[in-house]
Amino acid sequence: MPLYMLVDGYNVINNWQMLKEIAKRSLEDARDKLIDLLADFKGYTGINIILVFDAMYVKGSLEKHEEINGIEVVYTKEGESADHFIESKVVELVKKEDVVVVSSDWIVQQVVMAHGAIRMSARELYEEMNRYIEKHKKEYMNTFYKDNLENRLDEETVKKLRQMREN
Repeated sequence: MPLYMLVDGYNVINNWQMLKEIAKRSLEDARDKLIDLLADFKGYTGINIILVFDAMYVKGSLEKHEEINGIEVVYTKEGESADHFIESKVVELVKKEDVVVVSSDWIVQQVVMAHGAIRMSARELYEEMNRYIEKHKKEYMNTFYKDNLENRLDEETVKKLRQMREN
């Protein structure tokens, strides 16, 4: 599993129906929801996730880095696209780490692959996240049911309860 995942935030928001619907009402809410989802995914996988939003057209915007729920969130500076930031970060990271770039932009995919990163579309990330969630739900439920009342009672009590059930 890769150690770093760079995610083009607006690309994902515009490719996931749920986030697209939220963004129609509030782009900030869509960003927050994506951060929450990626934080959960990081919790399952341990992958270092850098989520990039471009502020390319925001006058006077400076590059901003925040850590939110264990996710590094980057807002690019005025005039810099998320694509450009991601490409530069790939060049830096790929020398020492495995890197996956999440973007459905074909050109970005080609560029990052040329630098040695793995590409993943927004749809593929959605499917991967759902697989992890389902797998961990099943593991949790199995653990939960194994840790049921019967496992907390002494043998004699369990024996008596089984006899009562049979009668």
